[in-house]
Amino acid sequence: MTQPEILYEDAQLIVCYKPAGIATQTKKLGQKDMVSILSNHIAQEGTGQPFIGVVHRLDQPVEGVMVFAKTKQAAAKLSAQVKDHSFGKKYYARVQLTEGKTFAEATGHATEGTLRDWMQFDRKENKSCVVEQPRKEQKNVNSKNGVQEALLDYRVIKEEEKTALLDITLHTGRHHQIRVQLAHLGTPICGDHKYGNAAGGMPELCSYHIDFIHPVSGKTMTYDIKPRNFGIAF
Repeated sequence: MTQPEILYEDAQLIVCYKPAGIATQTKKLGQKDMVSILSNHIAQEGTGQPFIGVVHRLDQPVEGVMVFAKTKQAAAKLSAQVKDHSFGKKYYARVQLTEGKTFAEATGHATEGTLRDWMQFDRKENKSCVVEQPRKEQKNVNSKNGVQEALLDYRVIKEEEKTALLDITLHTGRHHQIRVQLAHLGTPICGDHKYGNAAGGMPELCSYHIDFIHPVSGKTMTYDIKPRNFGIAF
């Protein structure tokens, strides 16, 4: 398995690459996750009692760039950016196309646009699904078991015979959002057997870009990586 890689670190935060297959944070005893790995890293540096604040999450089978806070104050400021949507997140997703069809033909959508759906989380199955838009009086539902709006922008940047590569900007952070919305569109992510792709392996989904304001310096921090788990070269 590919190992995590620290891309930047200071007294307030750590930016790192999370490989596919490692959880952001888990309650399972004996299973490594990013929080425990980074806590051990800080402990080995001997800089005091480790604190790792989870600011945002990636699904366990998804790879990508992440930032973790090293102080409670930094965690609060970074989490506030995630909440008010000023924290930038972009993804690459390689999706399966209906054989012999382009993305536009397979989905009925343009090669660039916005997907706006309503999603509901099934805690028992640990899956989400697209549901009908709630009635006006239900639109303020905002719980893990409730119906929530899911919004993303997409752009097709490459098409092959049976697949397409999409660049995605995420505006809301629903459970399995990108995976669910693309599967609902009829273009499941390659390798994502949980949401409709028969092929095994890991979903070809990568959080390749994040940008945020440093919680102390106020500088804009931008980080980009190349996917390491895709069936095509970058």
